[in-house]
Amino acid sequence: MSPILEIADLKRLAKRRVPKLFFDYADSGAYTESTYRANESDFSRIKLRQRVLVDMSGRSLETTMIGETVRMPVALAPTGLTGMQHADGEMLAARAAEEFGVPFTLSTMSICSIEDVASVTTKPFWFQLYVMRDRDFVLNLIERAKAAKCSALVLTADLQILGQRHKDLRNGLSAPPKLTPKHLYQMATRPRWCWNMLQTNRRTFRNIHGHAKSVTDLASLNAWTVEQFDPQLSWKDVAWIKERWGGKLIIKGILDVEDAKMAAETGADAIIVSNHGGRQLDGAHSSIAMLPRIVDAVGDRIEVHLDGGIRSGQDVLKAVALGAKGTYIGRPFLYGLGAMGKPGVTKALEIIAKEMDTTMALCGKRKITEIDGDIIAENPFKV
Repeated sequence: MSPILEIADLKRLAKRRVPKLFFDYADSGAYTESTYRANESDFSRIKLRQRVLVDMSGRSLETTMIGETVRMPVALAPTGLTGMQHADGEMLAARAAEEFGVPFTLSTMSICSIEDVASVTTKPFWFQLYVMRDRDFVLNLIERAKAAKCSALVLTADLQILGQRHKDLRNGLSAPPKLTPKHLYQMATRPRWCWNMLQTNRRTFRNIHGHAKSVTDLASLNAWTVEQFDPQLSWKDVAWIKERWGGKLIIKGILDVEDAKMAAETGADAIIVSNHGGRQLDGAHSSIAMLPRIVDAVGDRIEVHLDGGIRSGQDVLKAVALGAKGTYIGRPFLYGLGAMGKPGVTKALEIIAKEMDTTMALCGKRKITEIDGDIIAENPFKV
């Protein structure tokens, strides 16, 4: 096997090892996928300043995100069906993140439950909340996150209605997968994945199954999930959630200056500039394109993070230079997980950290806390 040097290497390996319907779930966007592609490509339009004959010793990527010390300004993003990229995927990724020194964010739509992840970690992780029509279930999730000592709640604001993802519909995506001839063939050609899956009983949405009142089997779980995303979710619900949570709150899915201003008024600790990885409104701006405008509007009032399109340490550095206090990686760690399990997640983090460190030095900086717009030579998204 060729050396794994970049996130793209992990992606190629994951594609060979993960059944097509689950790899496609991670590697897809809504409709034409134009926003999904722009999330990545717009980073390349930002050019860096090379500096020379600068003392590059004693470098450090350490900083803080919402007051928590992190080894680098990167968190693992909340991603659904992570446990279908690799058996017990959320548990493995959470352990890798803890050992590396960055936050892990568990999705509501995870395969491993809040309690599963808490059982294998020693430090608090973050929990991402989808607001469902069943408010009793939402309260139950919040109380379970409290019991697990989660240190932040990440409220996703951009999934009131599910964007259409053509690959998932064509693949007949479900968890566990339907045992159709097509799906059986896809799994049979991935024996390593099948063997790992046979070793676990975590193959469905364990945050929901056994906790939502009307969910008793796979059929009722699928029906419940489809109907539960709440199209009436509004800013007043944020206050309701904040009061019941009582801890640090991050609002994810902000892509507009006016929404950023409204989010800053809620008293949340941070916002995440995000378009859901290009999986919701196709044709929207990339996350990095909107970051400077949002930082300019609210960066002095609330901590601003960025999610979407990061595939390298250089991307992280560019986001920080444009004002992000933290960033999130979803697909990079999923590729690592699908490729190699827990070591693959660690490898993805190592790749990004090494690229950040080298690039920071070549830009003439020694500490991530010193990074600002001074390292940018050309920025087409400047306010």
